[in-house]
Amino acid sequence: MNAETFPLIPFLDLKAQQARLGPGLKARLDAVLAHGQYILGPEVRELEAKLADFCGAAHCVSVSSGTDALQIALMAENIGRGDAVFLPAFTYTATAEVPLLLGATPVFVDVDPRTFQIDLASLEARIKAVKQAGALKPRAIIGVDLFGQPADWIALTTIAALEGLFTLDDCAQSFGAAQDDVRLGKAADATATSFFPSKPLGAYGDGGALFTESAERAALYRSLRTHGEGTTRYEVLRTGMNGRLDTMQAAVLLAKLEVFETELARREEIARIYDAALKDVVEVPTRMPGTTSAWAVYSVLLPDEATRETAKAALAAAGIGHAVYYPRALHEQPAYRAAHDGTSLPVAEGLGQRILALPIHPDLSDEQAKRVAATLIQTLGR
Repeated sequence: MNAETFPLIPFLDLKAQQARLGPGLKARLDAVLAHGQYILGPEVRELEAKLADFCGAAHCVSVSSGTDALQIALMAENIGRGDAVFLPAFTYTATAEVPLLLGATPVFVDVDPRTFQIDLASLEARIKAVKQAGALKPRAIIGVDLFGQPADWIALTTIAALEGLFTLDDCAQSFGAAQDDVRLGKAADATATSFFPSKPLGAYGDGGALFTESAERAALYRSLRTHGEGTTRYEVLRTGMNGRLDTMQAAVLLAKLEVFETELARREEIARIYDAALKDVVEVPTRMPGTTSAWAVYSVLLPDEATRETAKAALAAAGIGHAVYYPRALHEQPAYRAAHDGTSLPVAEGLGQRILALPIHPDLSDEQAKRVAATLIQTLGR
């Protein structure tokens, strides 16, 4: 197989999605152009209501990005200098950079070798170590629903309750996922998600949202996203930020939300094609009982880095998009080395050499998914 004889298979195909949703997208965007309310227009309020209804949360506050959602949630809890925020070492940089920006210390925790989610035994050990050292005050746990699958929120909230910690669900990759038939959005004290274009529900630019069951927290999030304003625009109650979702992005998301259930189902179908074809060739994603994934990313594990590089070369030669999420654990990144206490986190440190993400999006055909799998099978000789 090579790219000269087969059409390309993109890792993400937003153009195909746009063509499929064209009339609905155009109608939504034309409506914004007609009324001209580009900041916090009526579509923003409509979107917040529909997102809250979708996941069953009491309150939704839209913001300008998933990163800003994380920052606003921690700002609302006054988390800062001298505070410890526990988070997985294997995730995107935004999860760790936000505590540092607020003056807090990210405490990196190892991850489960099967699910890649935060490891509960490692978390308990890290909390104990921080308490014994006495230099930092444990304040929060950020659990990440990595690649579309839920973290173990029942266990995480139990640990947090015992330790008196705030829980923040970094659901940037997993809006639409569920645990015990309950969609993510209210498992933690606050849930932050992202609408970056590559996400299962993606805008045409940056965007994000916060979900909470607390009316007080929701009101505070709304204030913080708009420069800390009070009941009027020029009443400033606190130091906030410019973190509003613009109306055009809300319009795009409203159009996409109409087909979101169907797209989630299609992602699941593609994942099952990969599971069936590749389960004896590579380590396919572990499905935890009682959970459903949003399948933002379908990552497999290869035996070692050399095999992974061989697979990458074969996919590239066949015109098949692929990616590595993530090549290096966060505590090994230059920006975070100084914040880390030197504790070895072997699972997170090893995943970057073995992991490989395959195309998974609603416009991928069965034939294309099977071709991706066949390329790997042929390359790995099994």
